[in-house]
Amino acid sequence: MAKQALLVMDVQRVVVDRYPDPAYLPRLREAIGAARAGGVPVIYVVVGFRPGYPEISVRNKMFGRLAGTTPLVGGDQASQIHPDVAPEPGDVLVTKRRVSAFAGSDLDMVLRAGDVDHLVLTGIATSGVVLSTVRQAADLDFGLTVLADGCLDADPEVHRVLTEKVFPHQADVTTVAGWAATR
Repeated sequence: MAKQALLVMDVQRVVVDRYPDPAYLPRLREAIGAARAGGVPVIYVVVGFRPGYPEISVRNKMFGRLAGTTPLVGGDQASQIHPDVAPEPGDVLVTKRRVSAFAGSDLDMVLRAGDVDHLVLTGIATSGVVLSTVRQAADLDFGLTVLADGCLDADPEVHRVLTEKVFPHQADVTTVAGWAATR
């Protein structure tokens, strides 16, 4: 039987605030609660950089505008995980340096040390962290489940195409309620 872990990706305040969906965080809380109740480890993945952003090249289209700038005052609070789905003692926090949960992080080491071989993915955005992580995790031979309504994207059509047409080639796709019912 596969040992699963729930990945909760990029649910930092600064990200959540850009995707106003009042039903999203309650659904995500349901997935996190089901994981904890079922003994499935919960791993939070956040994007983060050192002061001055030395990890970022100006050539990086997504993050390049930060290169060489001074972090904003209060930026630490904005980059914290949203309090509605905050980690609890025993949850793991992984910091990544790019879009994929594996990029510049120790996620693979944490998963292998815990004998995890199946990932359950949630996060913001479907076309960002979820897509990148699905692709990389599949290449690393992890079993995958994507909780379609545990993911958000700014473009509902992009979200639909990814969850209905792209992800099923590499992952099982279900809902939070459907997955929670199997815990």
